[in-house]
Amino acid sequence: MRITVRAHPGAARERAEWREGVLHLWVTARAVEGQANRALVAGVARELGVRPSAVTLVAGDRGRDKVFDVAATSGSPGRS
Repeated sequence: MRITVRAHPGAARERAEWREGVLHLWVTARAVEGQANRALVAGVARELGVRPSAVTLVAGDRGRDKVFDVAATSGSPGRS
């Protein structure tokens, strides 16, 4: 499955919110040397209930709007 994420790096605290089919993720990591992208992978995995290894960034490496591919894993609770 592919999901669109709007990144909010450098936040005071981490949180997630779905808005109109887009996952907004606030992460405390800064957008330096891939730190925010790694935190976003962990956030997507946590929000969808999958392992971080099942989440891959496929577009938007340097922008706020990103696309992630989430591999289906057995037993994971999909999002409808």
